[in-house]
Amino acid sequence: MRTLTICAVITALLSGLPAAGQAGSPSGAAKAKRPAPDKRLLYKSCTDAKGHKIDLHLEVFLPKGHRPTHKRPAIVFFFGGGWVGGSTSQFYPHADYLASRGMVAMAAEYRVAKRHGTSPRECVADGKSAVRYLRRHADDLGIDAHRVAAGGGSAGGHVAAATATVTAFDEPGEDSSVSAVPDALVLFNPVYDNGPKGYGHDRVKAYWQKISPLHNLHKGVPPTIVFLGTRDKLIPVTTAKTFQAAMRRLGCRSELMLFEGKGHGFFNYGRGGNVAYTQTVRVMDAFLASLGWLKGKPTLPPLHAAGKK
Repeated sequence: MRTLTICAVITALLSGLPAAGQAGSPSGAAKAKRPAPDKRLLYKSCTDAKGHKIDLHLEVFLPKGHRPTHKRPAIVFFFGGGWVGGSTSQFYPHADYLASRGMVAMAAEYRVAKRHGTSPRECVADGKSAVRYLRRHADDLGIDAHRVAAGGGSAGGHVAAATATVTAFDEPGEDSSVSAVPDALVLFNPVYDNGPKGYGHDRVKAYWQKISPLHNLHKGVPPTIVFLGTRDKLIPVTTAKTFQAAMRRLGCRSELMLFEGKGHGFFNYGRGGNVAYTQTVRVMDAFLASLGWLKGKPTLPPLHAAGKK
């Protein structure tokens, strides 16, 4: 019943919005500066490939009037960049919006090859550390330890998906009694197949069976929504459908939203007059509301068609 309900809500949200080949009218949000975090929290101290100490932070967006005594749902986003680069600012708009809706939302730093000389294994380890940090410090942060979501795009989507599926690559010495498995996943064109025909296989070939989310699905994977463009050259639609089918066979909730004609990264803030950004954020909102984490309808207004590109 829940799946039918959200499908109906999603259809309503997308109805009247422009098709893939149409642009939205420029909005004030599209022209505005990206929002800034309310604070930065150190969640992990570790080392780079050369053994140099580095600190990793969560960049936090708080609801208005938030207090530690609150027990709000939370989400942590992981940026994309092929495990090589990228910036936390990619998900500032998403985090800022969800904070306005009552969630504690964060963008996480994690180790990447260009800055730290590390591999995808460290990316996954950092993702797990971030989720564990939120659970360990839930009372201090004013969040509900049982309503923690992970989200991300591309390689960041891989990191988020891996926290929920992969059992390997915990940070050595970390308290594994604290679960690193989030309670929901919000994935934007995620890299979740690292098999021989999947993205990044050449970089994880020696251990791909352990790090590929698609190949580590199991009962109990949290409710998941995936956003993907049908012309994504890195993540085939067939992979997304295989993931969804495997999840549903296991009895796990899995929603797949395909955007006709869109390529990789189509969802990012600032692209195409923010039409796809607006669509995906509104559907993300509906998904989280279906879990009981948000109340009311999305507050981000739809953008309407302004003719073909």
